[in-house]
Amino acid sequence: MRMLVIGDEQDLASAIKKGLEMEGFAVDIALDGEEGCHLAEIHAYDIIILDLNLPDRDGLDVLQHIRHLSKQIRVLILTALSDTPSRVKGLNLGADDYLGKPFDFEELKARIRALLRRDLLRESPLLTYGPIELNPITKTATCAGQQLTLTRKEFAILQYFLSHPDQVISSEELVEHVWDQHADPFSSSVRVHITTLRSKIRSIIHANFLNTVPGYGYQLNKQIEELPK
Repeated sequence: MRMLVIGDEQDLASAIKKGLEMEGFAVDIALDGEEGCHLAEIHAYDIIILDLNLPDRDGLDVLQHIRHLSKQIRVLILTALSDTPSRVKGLNLGADDYLGKPFDFEELKARIRALLRRDLLRESPLLTYGPIELNPITKTATCAGQQLTLTRKEFAILQYFLSHPDQVISSEELVEHVWDQHADPFSSSVRVHITTLRSKIRSIIHANFLNTVPGYGYQLNKQIEELPK
């Protein structure tokens, strides 16, 4: 999952980024509305945390711009606790939720989880492919009934593949959705993480869960879809 924090309070934005990265999210920061709009145009974000109090343009204008780009991105707006009119306008313009400042980080995490559940609970929240089962809410994954011990990045990679079971996923696409804006798309990081993830799953089912598609990327191995859970 990739998120964008738009807000001019650098200490607050950095604290949010650090906390959410500890939860396994890739997080970018924009310190003004123009940069936020630009990043929203060039990257595919799952959630945007938008502070309405921006130095260069009205936060509600930024919200409208984001909604013009996509109706699917979840947007959580930050406002002063006493600013009820802005909260109401934001919700009417398409924000999915709001949080008043100052706030407790645990509440922010809870609201983010609630936003993610809105999509996941339309169907079963579990992502499954053959013997592999992943729960995005509890952050757990199993293979043939055995617990997989994964790093945050490995979990995010596995979740992305299970969410796109029939697609060939390039390294560039993984960087776009699983890493933050400072990732080097030409580094070997994707290959190293996939090699480790393959090894952990192969130790249980003795088969590659990912096939390499030369010149294009990686795709889930359809043969393991038939393996028993």
